[in-house]
Amino acid sequence: MAEITYLAGDATSPQAKGTKVIAHICNNRGEWGKGFVRAISKRWSEPEAAYRRWHRGRSGNDFGLGAVQLVRVTPDIWVANMIGQAGGTGSSRSSPANSPIRASPSLFTTRLTLGEVHRGNPRERPFAAASGLLRDGSGRWS
Repeated sequence: MAEITYLAGDATSPQAKGTKVIAHICNNRGEWGKGFVRAISKRWSEPEAAYRRWHRGRSGNDFGLGAVQLVRVTPDIWVANMIGQAGGTGSSRSSPANSPIRASPSLFTTRLTLGEVHRGNPRERPFAAASGLLRDGSGRWS
């Protein structure tokens, strides 16, 4: 297994060769506008627009904790909108039930391969294993 290489710089402008995925955590309330998403929106409009459409249509799609939406922003860069936070960033922000999903990297294993990204797979569930852990909103790992 390859080692992780850490690079300093603008996370919205990855410098690696080949296909890149910029993964970030979104909330399950349809709110977009604080933190890293501001940098994403400044560079590309597509990830925010796709996230908002996905949230609006949530009654008929897989939007919810553990779901991931991949949005192609250039031929070799995708943004992964990962629903990993229950609630928004209001006064209850410090509540364990509203904390982002934090887990061992083994919970974030994915079936998605870069080959599937190249074929245009619109979304997958890279951390579906973690989605049920906070589904009851308790903030406790089951």
